[in-house]
Amino acid sequence: MDKVVDKDRPVYVISVAAELVEMHPQTLRLYERKGLIKPKRSSGKTRLYSERDIEKLREIRRLTQELGVNLAGVEEIMRLRAELEALQARFEAEVARLKAEIGDRFQELERKALPPPGETPKPSPKDRPVYVISVAAELVEMHPQTLRLYERKGLIKPKRSSGKTRLYSERDIEKLREIRRLTQELGVNLAGVEEIMRLRSELEALQARFEAEVARLKLLLLEKEKEEVLGGG
Repeated sequence: MDKVVDKDRPVYVISVAAELVEMHPQTLRLYERKGLIKPKRSSGKTRLYSERDIEKLREIRRLTQELGVNLAGVEEIMRLRAELEALQARFEAEVARLKAEIGDRFQELERKALPPPGETPKPSPKDRPVYVISVAAELVEMHPQTLRLYERKGLIKPKRSSGKTRLYSERDIEKLREIRRLTQELGVNLAGVEEIMRLRSELEALQARFEAEVARLKLLLLEKEKEEVLGGG
C-alpha cells in the first residue's frame, strides 16, 4: 500500500525550500513577513517548510513572475484561496454530520423530497439589468471604454436589451467598484484582477451551494424526526 504523504509536515530548511521553488532565501523571508507563508520553527528556531508551503510558494512564483501580479494582489488571491479551502472543509464536515444524523434512511427521505421538475431559484433584484453604460460608468467613476475593456476581458458581463444596448445590474456595479479598488488602490494588474474575481465567484457559488445543501438536509432531518414521532405515537 502507498504511504500517505503528510503535506503539512515541516521538513525543508530555508535553503532547500528556496532551491525547490527557484527563489532566493531572502524572498521567502519577505513572503513570511507579508504573511503569505508561515513556516514552522524547530526547537532551535530554524525555519522548516512543508510540502504545502512549497506548493504555495510555487503558486506565488507563478503569480508574480508569469502573470506579473504585485504582492498586494498575491495577498488577496492567497486569502481568497484560504477562504475557499476553509469553506469547502466546513461544507463537507457539516454535510457529513447531517447525513450521519439522518442515518440509513437518507436515500429514502431524499427520494420523497425531490423538488418538482423545472423549479428554478427566484432571481435576485441585484441581477436586474437597469443601468446603461454611461450611467454605470458614472456610478463607478470610470470611462465607458474601461467598462468595455473589462467586458472583453470577461471581468464583467452586462446584459443586452432587444436593441443590443448594454445594461448593467446592481451586482455588476458592485463588481466594477471592486475592480476599481483592486486596480487603483492596490495597483493589481488585470491578470491578478481576473484571478481574484474568479476566486470570488467560486466562493460565492460554493457559499450558495453550502447554504442550499445544508437547508435541504435539515429539512430531511426534520422529516425523519416527524415520522419517528408519529411512528412512536
